[in-house]
Amino acid sequence: MKLEEYLLEIEKFLQDYLKEAHAENYVLGLSGGVDSSLVAGIARKAVGKDHLLCVMMPIKSHPSDLDDAIRVANALDVNYIILDGEESYEATLKRFKEQGIELNTATCSNLKVRIRMTMLYAYAQMNNALVLGTDNMDESYTGYFTKYGDGGVDLLPIVYLTKAEVVEAAKLYGVPAKLAERVPSAGLFEGQTDEKEMGITYKDLDTYLLGGKVSIEVEKRIEHLHKVSEHKRNPIPRPKEFVR
Repeated sequence: MKLEEYLLEIEKFLQDYLKEAHAENYVLGLSGGVDSSLVAGIARKAVGKDHLLCVMMPIKSHPSDLDDAIRVANALDVNYIILDGEESYEATLKRFKEQGIELNTATCSNLKVRIRMTMLYAYAQMNNALVLGTDNMDESYTGYFTKYGDGGVDLLPIVYLTKAEVVEAAKLYGVPAKLAERVPSAGLFEGQTDEKEMGITYKDLDTYLLGGKVSIEVEKRIEHLHKVSEHKRNPIPRPKEFVR
């Protein structure tokens, strides 16, 4: 199946799922990155402008991230609101500090993402909406997402697309090439990039996931990330059923 044909399948999936769930709208956290931009483009076409509610949630982010998100929203002609989560983030840090607990960088990063998830679900509940996830195939396999953060969603439309396919598809939906091809980053701290954090390139990861050849070191790194993140993809563990 060609990429264009599969994208139509995703559009149909979004249309059908909304009806099956008896919901009226979709809510999406729009960051300006290529993944959320693609999901916005697909959902916009699938259910229409009035049934897609995009939310931009800066929390100590670089100003360019919000600028990029607004550019994407304008290019795709989607409705959006800006909810600044910095006050909630700072208040949480303060509470921990009052208990003598200093959160490290990784914990602070995940806290930002989980605050965004909370804001998305509050907005979704007020609008009879479902929350759209933006994880692609690479992120899902390696667990490069925050549990109960950007991993806390109702459905994952692009989870079977590699990063390269996401970039290609985003352009098809009208995302400006400069934004579609920008260095992937969650914008969680200065200088942060996806590839630096994972320790592998998306090119190598795409190659591996599609059955191609990569170095032994890259393969080991990918499989290590997959193994240690298994808990993120599996259902919540439960004990043996209580038989009465």
